[in-house]
Amino acid sequence: MLHIDNLFDDFFEDFDKNFFDPHRGLPMPKPREVVPMRTDVKEFKNSYKLKIDLPGYAKEDIKIKLDEGFLTIDAEKNTEKTETDEEDGKIIRRERFVGSMSRKWYVGEELKQEDIKAKYANGVLTVTVPKLKEKEKLPEDKKYIAID
Repeated sequence: MLHIDNLFDDFFEDFDKNFFDPHRGLPMPKPREVVPMRTDVKEFKNSYKLKIDLPGYAKEDIKIKLDEGFLTIDAEKNTEKTETDEEDGKIIRRERFVGSMSRKWYVGEELKQEDIKAKYANGVLTVTVPKLKEKEKLPEDKKYIAID
């Protein structure tokens, strides 16, 4: 279940502790549940379109791979700077995501890499995956087990 925090809820929840203790300062929001790569999937007559939120990533940070019928999307973001000096200040809280995430979908082994199209703009990766044509089902021969 998605948990949405509100700075004021946290403040009033611990009002006495935070308001009267000058060493604690204002309360910080609790960590939110991270849902990697929020994705919308739309179905069209001949394809599916995935719209994946990847704000703050550069196009070069995103890799798309098709392997044994699985479409895998990897995104990795590193920190801009690991060292800080007096001029840059000292980070006392980091809420922006740094690291890597991955998501995988089964799209079918019949698809080829060139069948899938991708576009990245304004923090949204759009991936178009063609629908597989249904194979003609041949009537099955009924097999019976002999009775002795």
